[in-house]
Amino acid sequence: MGCVASMAKKPAGSRRPPSNIGEISVFVPGLWIPKPLDFSESLGDQLSKDLVERLTALRTRIVVMVGQEAPSFARSRKKSATRHGGSTLADLQQALEDYLPVLLGLVKDGNPLQQMVQFVWVNQEDDLEETCMFSAWYEVLSIIHLMALLSLSKANLLLFPKMHQPKVSDESRRASVDVFLKAAGYLDFAVQHVIPQLSPEDRRNLPVELAAGVLRALCLQALGQIVDVQLGLAIDSTKATLAVKRRLACEMVKYWQQALDNISNLHMGNGWGKKHQLFIKWRYLEAKAAAYYYHGLILNETSTVQNHKMAAAAAALQAAGEYLEQSKKASEAFHATRPLSKNPPAWGTMKYLYEKIPKDIFSKVQVNRDLRSHESIIESAPTLPDFDLALKPDEYHLPVADPCWNKENLKRTQQSFDKPTEVDDQY
Repeated sequence: MGCVASMAKKPAGSRRPPSNIGEISVFVPGLWIPKPLDFSESLGDQLSKDLVERLTALRTRIVVMVGQEAPSFARSRKKSATRHGGSTLADLQQALEDYLPVLLGLVKDGNPLQQMVQFVWVNQEDDLEETCMFSAWYEVLSIIHLMALLSLSKANLLLFPKMHQPKVSDESRRASVDVFLKAAGYLDFAVQHVIPQLSPEDRRNLPVELAAGVLRALCLQALGQIVDVQLGLAIDSTKATLAVKRRLACEMVKYWQQALDNISNLHMGNGWGKKHQLFIKWRYLEAKAAAYYYHGLILNETSTVQNHKMAAAAAALQAAGEYLEQSKKASEAFHATRPLSKNPPAWGTMKYLYEKIPKDIFSKVQVNRDLRSHESIIESAPTLPDFDLALKPDEYHLPVADPCWNKENLKRTQQSFDKPTEVDDQY
């Protein structure tokens, strides 16, 4: 049961979607924002006054904080990092963690109250679009989704070079890995354990941003960006071999490919949804360029003039160059899609590859220098090695329902025993 896409007339002074979100390293989808809710209207006769007021207060705190943070959350994350130092994100994360155990009492042990409250969330991009459901599991899903987006936003802050620094520090890059794993854990849990709790009708009525395919794509995006960080660290290390770099690049291709498979056939509309699809396509093409580059270098190292590996090495390097050019076009399309955005100054993996791939193609590819089509270059490229994926999302579990529900259930049980039966009434 739920009402979707309530199309009331937009009130004066309502939110406007951001036209420009500035520099980004990690794509973070637009927020869904909770609308105010007074639990006493639906649960006032069912629960104690203290519990109803606590639920209302905890959720209102989130409504206020998200409403205040949403504009800066959408704009340049770099400016937000400088202004807030990430403290606002931490405060909002704490507010969500405080609310969730109390909320979970509504779904504990199949509580019939879980379908008595209508929860409403509004699309940050367009506040004409709202989703409302009489389902506490929908509220749980929305909270976990928001926790995942906060983690992705924190990772984005970590992957900006600090003031007057040419690149992101190794410490920040390693810290981002833990944050990405946490985000992936939230999203994986939502797909595996929360969405199945919704009725088939509620699942159909979910906004596309909360659909299982989009959440899986976000989860795989987080894992793909971890491998990108690991590849950057390997590039900077004198101890990392070409084989290690190739394996990382090939794993990165698989994560982005799976993300693309999950999201490419969904109708995401324009704006944030379309931008998300373009981001994944762009990063997939970059990963392919990196994988073919390192594969070509390894084939070139082991080839001789007469060896068939020489032709394969040349084909791999040419494919790397082609995918690199395609990724640049995909990047331009991504940044030109509203809300507008731009790349931060180049550093890390792609800065290295943008410089090395053209040079190595020029110096190492001695054959097939004729102008060939994109299709012919890709068709002649050798097959990339297939490696097992090493990364798994962090294992996330819902917290235990707040102890206040134990007292509440005890009180309700006692009231049911104290209530006179029909037989008692006759005497």
